Amino acid sequence: MELHLNQGDIFAILTALFWSSGVILFQVSGRILGSLQISLLKNIIGVIGFIGFLAVQGNVFPSFTHHEIWILIISGILGVAVGDLFFLASLRRLGAGLNAIVSTAYSPTIFLLAFFMFGEVISLQAYFGGVLVIAGIIIGTLEIPKNRSRENIAWGVMYGFTAQALTAFSVLLLKPIMETHPVVPIALVRFSTGAVLSIGFLVFAKGLSALRETIKQGFKHPPLIMGSILGTFLSVIFWLAGYKYTLAGRAAIYNQLATIFIILMAAIFLKEAMTWRKWLAVSCAFSGALLVSAY
Repeated sequence: MELHLNQGDIFAILTALFWSSGVILFQVSGRILGSLQISLLKNIIGVIGFIGFLAVQGNVFPSFTHHEIWILIISGILGVAVGDLFFLASLRRLGAGLNAIVSTAYSPTIFLLAFFMFGEVISLQAYFGGVLVIAGIIIGTLEIPKNRSRENIAWGVMYGFTAQALTAFSVLLLKPIMETHPVVPIALVRFSTGAVLSIGFLVFAKGLSALRETIKQGFKHPPLIMGSILGTFLSVIFWLAGYKYTLAGRAAIYNQLATIFIILMAAIFLKEAMTWRKWLAVSCAFSGALLVSAY
């Protein structure tokens, strides 16, 4: 079989690799920090990275129209401030392995939204692939680990579905803007919005002292810093570049490889059990993703 990978495909695969590494490190960080704290810190570190990248590059910041600015802000609210919070809440309740299986809902969501928003047509076999992906999610989440209650599983699945829907919609909102503007300034505006809202959420919920303590703890925690560099700064650049240089459907499928990477990394580094249900779920979901990508 001959592979035909364009520039956007390669960026999307790199997204999966860096994001899965970040998720494992966020899982480790979740043992000492809450979901809101991790969301805030990773967004701040991401913004610092984007600013540093632009400063080194030395290019003039693009002139966005008022309409484009509003789209970037809305994307940041949905995909960064709210979507990431739901994702991290799901991660804490499900663990990295089961959370990765729930995250396979991302590809079918991208296909559906891309069709309604841009008229991207998916074939009948792509629908069958979507069914396989959903079947994988059901198989994987039917098994309840001994250290997690049925209630935690249920809430984790709901949070995970919500996170994937918000993430998918927020990135597709940016696709028209990415056709005329570079990726990093878009990421900077988007994540700056998310960071400001995350700060507001934390101060409102726990006060200014919690904000100071979160920043103090977070910047002393190497797994969180490294997870933010890999899972926010680098993966977001490659993620947006993937959608800029290839079709949304192709980018979504290659991004979905993170599912396999996360489950394998969770088994290797976090010692999560690879049960027969999880193997079956991964196989089913990944087969569905491959079927969808072949349209």
